[in-house]
Amino acid sequence: MSNSGKRYTAEQIIHILREIDVLSSNGHSLQMACKQAGISEQSYYRWRKIYGGLRVEQAKKLKEI
Repeated sequence: MSNSGKRYTAEQIIHILREIDVLSSNGHSLQMACKQAGISEQSYYRWRKIYGGLRVEQAKKLKEI
């Protein structure tokens, strides 16, 4: 896996979560959407729990805390 061990910023995570949501709503399975985004399903669920309803500005504030 090319992204193994890669760290993502909060902004990148929110972008990836939105990308996966779009792919899922267009009929892709969650597994396939995660694979296309280059992350594991485990990362998706973990990130969604933390960043799920946040906008980019809110994520920046969360990061500062």
